[in-house]
Amino acid sequence: MAIIPSGSTWVAQWGIRPQTMLRPCAMNKMLTSQCCVTSKIGYLGAPSSSFFSRDSLNALFCAGPSQTSHRSRGARFIVRADSDFYSVLGVSRNASKSEIKSAYRKLARSFHPDVNKEPGAETKFKEISNAYEVLSDDEKRSLYDKYGEAGLKGAGMGTGDFSNPFDLFESLFEGMGGMGGMGGMGGMGGRGSRSRAVDGQDEYYNLVLNFKEAVFGVEKEIEISRLESCGTCNGSGAKPGTKPSRCSTCGGQGQVVQSARTPLGVFQQVMTCSSCGGSGETSIPCNTCSGDSRVRRTKRISLKVPAGVDSGSRLRVRNEGNAGRRGGSPGDLFVIIEVIPDPVLKRDDTNILYTCKVSYIDAILGTTIKVPTVDGMVDLKIPAGTQPNTTLVMAKKGVPLLNKSNMRGDQLVRVQVEIPKRLSNDEKKLIEELASLSKGKATSRR
Repeated sequence: MAIIPSGSTWVAQWGIRPQTMLRPCAMNKMLTSQCCVTSKIGYLGAPSSSFFSRDSLNALFCAGPSQTSHRSRGARFIVRADSDFYSVLGVSRNASKSEIKSAYRKLARSFHPDVNKEPGAETKFKEISNAYEVLSDDEKRSLYDKYGEAGLKGAGMGTGDFSNPFDLFESLFEGMGGMGGMGGMGGMGGRGSRSRAVDGQDEYYNLVLNFKEAVFGVEKEIEISRLESCGTCNGSGAKPGTKPSRCSTCGGQGQVVQSARTPLGVFQQVMTCSSCGGSGETSIPCNTCSGDSRVRRTKRISLKVPAGVDSGSRLRVRNEGNAGRRGGSPGDLFVIIEVIPDPVLKRDDTNILYTCKVSYIDAILGTTIKVPTVDGMVDLKIPAGTQPNTTLVMAKKGVPLLNKSNMRGDQLVRVQVEIPKRLSNDEKKLIEELASLSKGKATSRR
């Protein structure tokens, strides 16, 4: 059963679809009213039941002289299931035991956290196991069909006899080679899950390159800081010469259940054991790593940066991240590239942009100029009659394609024609003569 506070209204979820809400004021009246619990619901308030105390049942079901008076005032108790176990397993309500078992095996293999690393896979796996544990038992299934999860809790049956879903998984697949088609991963259950390997986290490093280093690639030696397996305890986290023992807090389960009693029932929450961190074992911590099994050290590695990288590019160096725990694989190192812009050459994907200035005479007559490129200074021919803002293409003088260094972009040169604002007397005289010649040509054409 779950009680959800909603403003000043308390909504109780218990078995069937909700019909009414109990407000705090109505609850106070019910708690102070004298009433009698019928024998049909008496077992829910038994001392052995963790669902309701007898007093709380009296308060909930007998707020007035009789249940009849409740109905006349429209104050019926809200009943609704938290989840549908049949929907969780993807079977119908009249499914046979074999159909339920088959559905569970298929889903458990897909969502087992040792195989499925997607977020929420372990939560889904536990939900699947909980549903199967109830529906595979005739008595529990009958109670669930009639009263929902509340019927199980009220009868003091909980949701199963197993301490955790991994034990259920292990018991079902025992003698079947573990997880069968999952390739050598058999035998993984409750005990194995608590001691399973934990992969190390990834590390990140920011690398700054100049413009040409990014264009042509470079080999750099960098120094990184990462967690490495402790050499004193060989990555166990325990003091040398000692052995781990079962955690006394959780009894080796790796999880503890916290309960809280309220006027409307007992609420339980499963949490990772803080004493053992979920491993189910405790030990005398290693003096070097303080029980973490890893220590932080610096390391110099040689990094080959490929040609064509740009700001924001990420290079992945496998197994150079933090070390894992209990035999887990190390994480990876991700190198984030930042490129210092060139003051003259601008990059546009694999092309390089450059702007040059020529005089109006050179634009008219044509000329050859020196243009800077990533390969050095190169001669560029300005054709006669070049118009302002014309773009000339220098083929294969751009940036190599990433991971395809034999292919390169182009350098695009934009030509700006400079027109003088002041002319000498001789220049002005020559321009006037040129203008006269141009007018004469235009007249003869007409």
